Amino acid sequence: MSPVEFYADPTNSIGYLTRIAFRAFSRALEVRTAPHGVSSGQWRFLRVLWREDGLTQRELSRRVGMREPTTVIALKSLERSGFVTRQKSLEDRRKAHVFLTEEARRLEATLLPAVAEVNAIALAGLTDSEIAVLRKALTQVGRNLAADDDASTDSAV
Repeated sequence: MSPVEFYADPTNSIGYLTRIAFRAFSRALEVRTAPHGVSSGQWRFLRVLWREDGLTQRELSRRVGMREPTTVIALKSLERSGFVTRQKSLEDRRKAHVFLTEEARRLEATLLPAVAEVNAIALAGLTDSEIAVLRKALTQVGRNLAADDDASTDSAV
C-alpha cells in the first residue's frame, strides 16, 4: 500500500488523530472553565501568564503558539473579561507587556485542577511508560513541524 493510499483513511493520519484528540481536550476543558467565564481560547493565555506574568505580546504569542494578530484578538477578550491589562514597555514604547489582574490570579487555584482532571480522563488506561512515549513523540512531531514552518518561512523571504 502506498503512503497516499494509507493516508486516504483518516484514522491512519497522525494529524487527523491529534486534531480529534485536541478538539476533545478543548471541549472537556471548556466545560470546566466556562462556568468561571474563561473560554478555551482565553485559557491558553492565562495558563502561560500564571507561569510568567508580564510577558510582551510577542513573547506571549510565541509561547502560546499563536500568530500575533490572533493574540491581539484574544488579549482584547481577556481585557474585556477583566483578566489582563496591557501596559506599554518603559524601555521600548512599541512593546506592550501583559499582566494578570487579581481576578485572574485567583482563578488559577480553581482552574489548574481542571487541566489535571482532563488529562487524567484522557490518559486513563495508559501506563506511565506509554504516557512518557506519547509526550516524547508529540514533542518531536511539534518540533519537526515547527522546523518545516521555519524553513518554509525562510525560503519565502
